[in-house]
Amino acid sequence: MSQLKLAVIYYSSTGINYQMSQWAEEAAKELGAEVRVRKVHELAPEAAINSNPAWKAHYEATKDVPEASSDDLEWADAIIFSTPTRFGNVASQMKQFLDIQGGLWAAGKLANKVVSAMTSAQNPHGGQEATILSLYTTMLHWSAIIAAPGYTNQEVFKAGGNPYGTSVTQGPDGKMVEDVKGAIAFQTKRTLEVAAMVKKGNA
Repeated sequence: MSQLKLAVIYYSSTGINYQMSQWAEEAAKELGAEVRVRKVHELAPEAAINSNPAWKAHYEATKDVPEASSDDLEWADAIIFSTPTRFGNVASQMKQFLDIQGGLWAAGKLANKVVSAMTSAQNPHGGQEATILSLYTTMLHWSAIIAAPGYTNQEVFKAGGNPYGTSVTQGPDGKMVEDVKGAIAFQTKRTLEVAAMVKKGNA
């Protein structure tokens, strides 16, 4: 079978979801996958970004990360999305990226893509599960195949026990509260395993 292709599509204002995406990339490469890490287009005005030192610092530090495009979705066998929670939903930047994929959707080019999602929030009950489920609703419209981690590995429990996808709490210091690197590695592995089965079935 040819090498699996994984697109990691993220939005991050202060770096949490970028770090999560990097861990997914690391795990996927260790499994032999070809990986593209792509950020979605920033919609916030410069005044908003500049008003938050951590946001501005991350924005400047990741200027060289390529922006996500429809081509990245079409290219990929599997896609992992990572987005912060905004009022129990995906960030507007991620939502806008999803909303402009009508062309690929109409052409049937998003069907049978294997997808999974990760998120972060500022408190343990800040809408992490709702955010991932709302993103998966879009994936159902795409006819994508959702590869959630479920409760099939102890790393899921160590990371807080979210069966829908890895989620993390951002502490007052701006850092992650939970240890989620192992959970992300497992979620990435599971996503690629399902993608391999789909690809083999389509061969």
